[in-house]
Amino acid sequence: MKPGPPQPPMPPAAARTGPVVARALQILGAFTPDRRSLTLSDLSRHAGLPVSTVHRLVAELVAWGALERGPAGRYHVGLRLWEIGSLAPRGLGLREAALPYLEDLSQVTRENVQLAVREGTEVVFVERIAGSGAVPVLTRVGGRFALTATGVGLVLLAYAPADVREQVLARPVERYTPRTLTTARQIRAALADTRARGYAVSDRQVTMDALSVAAPIHDQDGQVVAAVSLVVHHGTASTRALAHLVRTSARAISRALPPSPSGR
Repeated sequence: MKPGPPQPPMPPAAARTGPVVARALQILGAFTPDRRSLTLSDLSRHAGLPVSTVHRLVAELVAWGALERGPAGRYHVGLRLWEIGSLAPRGLGLREAALPYLEDLSQVTRENVQLAVREGTEVVFVERIAGSGAVPVLTRVGGRFALTATGVGLVLLAYAPADVREQVLARPVERYTPRTLTTARQIRAALADTRARGYAVSDRQVTMDALSVAAPIHDQDGQVVAAVSLVVHHGTASTRALAHLVRTSARAISRALPPSPSGR
């Protein structure tokens, strides 16, 4: 048999799988705190993909466990993703080290206790313990929030690299209440105060009934890797007393942190 024309080389594996992975991530990205259960047509609309593509990829995601299908034919995020997400070093090691001290702080105060890290220009909440009768908050575990409004956000922004601070301050800042700091001058002053006293105060910046006091958590190299806060009803406790409790917990968590994954 006469040999046919030479075949072009196969593209690298990443090139063959990249678009498929990107589409699968688009589907997963369609889920939000307000969209926890979606139909195929919902997924198609929010992911911006054809229904036929979504149908095929959703079947694979269900088979792997990234998605689960309910009895009404609606899809939600599967436990397999939670299992994988819980292995993130910044979440797992930090949370395990911090949890005993967060629980102690919650027991002593009966208030909301929060643990957060910075991801880019946002806060990500790693843990939250709600106190009995505590003030309602807008945050949730795994949720994101602006760095400029919350106590933990102000701490993390105060100790962030200068280019991150400038990037945040160059953007419009969302106003949640009449007391939200929205100008670069106001936020710079709050960050300077945070660094000078070793804790941040967010006074009715997110809701008009809440006061948050937060302190930095340091790794073994002295770098700020997280922040812990108390969120209380405004006017019910001394800011200085709250700061003492939060800073004590932050120092204890810092001492308990495992070595960084990089082995530094």
